Amino acid sequence: MEQIAVLMTCHNRKEKTVQSLKELFNQEGLYTDFTIKVYLVDDGSTDGTGLEVQKTFPTVNVLKGDGNLFWNRGMYTAWQSAAMGNYKFYLWLNDDTNLYRNALTEMLGAAKATGYKSIICGCTESPSNKGELTYGGGKLEGKNYKSNYPNGNLGECDIINGNCVLIPQHVFKKVGNLDWQFIHAIGDNDYSLRAKKAGISSYTTGNFVATCEKHETLPKWCLPKVKLRDRINNLYSPLGYSHPYYHFIYEKKHFGIFTALKHYFSIHLRVLIPALWK
Repeated sequence: MEQIAVLMTCHNRKEKTVQSLKELFNQEGLYTDFTIKVYLVDDGSTDGTGLEVQKTFPTVNVLKGDGNLFWNRGMYTAWQSAAMGNYKFYLWLNDDTNLYRNALTEMLGAAKATGYKSIICGCTESPSNKGELTYGGGKLEGKNYKSNYPNGNLGECDIINGNCVLIPQHVFKKVGNLDWQFIHAIGDNDYSLRAKKAGISSYTTGNFVATCEKHETLPKWCLPKVKLRDRINNLYSPLGYSHPYYHFIYEKKHFGIFTALKHYFSIHLRVLIPALWK
């Protein structure tokens, strides 16, 4: 049987976390075709998430965070712990992502089809609007990004979203863990681009493998109705998604200093005058 280490991080979303784990442990092929071991970082939850998980799923390895890890560093911490085991695969799984029963079977099949040497990114759809792509991966076409829509075949991609991603051991040995310097966002995009530079391909699944609602709302720093001080505070918070310092590091690494500088200044212009953008 294949051994899969499932990496998760959570903060104060007890119901969603428990539901995601229920769907994970309801996978077809579990204990016959593969086994799983979950490494869940409870990043300072105050709603009893960690305790509820330990009670409901006693086999889950719950790791404690102080509330300052957020997504990227929480996943890094989970992976660091899981890496001490000898797993053939690592699965990134967001706690708001609910797998379909055949999700892991399909993703393992995709991994086999690519020689267990590529990243497999699961496509997710909206639970309230089936058929609407919410997360997955896509290709860079010049300055533009185009998402891969599931069409029954694997889709090669440059950038992935980290909601549901299968990493074979071969990839982990070549690329390593997520980059600790990123706090919340960007780490998943950075990982796929690091992998590409190392000669590792990434593919999206041919079908939807889970549901995950898309977070459509623009961050507060983009909204004219929000006060300037609050826009600035949001921009520089880990949850602002485009923290200028980390965004600059990411773009300089993968797209060059001129692109990084251009967006560093345009981000600050947008936070000062958000009405300029539609």
